[in-house]
Amino acid sequence: EGTEELLAYGMPTFKYKKNLVHFAAWNNHLGFYPTPSGIREFQEQLSIYEGAKGSIKFLYSQPIPIDLIKQIVEFRVKEVISKSN
Repeated sequence: EGTEELLAYGMPTFKYKKNLVHFAAWNNHLGFYPTPSGIREFQEQLSIYEGAKGSIKFLYSQPIPIDLIKQIVEFRVKEVISKSN
């Protein structure tokens, strides 16, 4: 069973057994939705961005933090695997 790309909640989503992260393009920012646990785990690194309980806004006027996004996705994969064992 591998990773899937699909639409969930009207947004591009990556899924591995469960939804991992969602993305949405807005007028001024990229919305990134890694679930509340993804936000909590990386709260220090994410503190410079606007966001809410389960979302982050990456403004287009600033570089998108690709390495941080990768770390969050990897965390979510490990989290899903550990909860499914």
